[in-house]
Amino acid sequence: MRSVRRYQLFLRAYPDAAFQMRRLADLVLTCVALAATLPLALLIALAIKCEGPGPIFERQTCIGRGGRRFQMLKFRTTVADREHNVPVWARKTTQVGQFLRSTRIENLPQLCNVLRGEMRLIDRDGSSPSFLD
Repeated sequence: MRSVRRYQLFLRAYPDAAFQMRRLADLVLTCVALAATLPLALLIALAIKCEGPGPIFERQTCIGRGGRRFQMLKFRTTVADREHNVPVWARKTTQVGQFLRSTRIENLPQLCNVLRGEMRLIDRDGSSPSFLD
């Protein structure tokens, strides 16, 4: 009977031990990935800025764990529309944007969302990185 009580105490003391380990893995892998891709991200930001006016990043509202909303970051791949008259699906893609979309590099800023804890780098079952979807 004592072993059952100890086990229950352990579960209460460390309810999210697996979550904490996954979070630690996310932080370590994300820091390594950001350090490795920082020069590439700077070149992409420079190319986007040179191609035309507008912001470097796009923000998209997403719903995360527990129904929390957050702003997902991406590199801008479409022509900037200051008036927001054109729907998202009808916007014209820039030349840099076509390259970014074909290589999926436009999702690179989502690593910042992983650092903030809004997204996961690896799904719960370990199947695929969530920032590439």
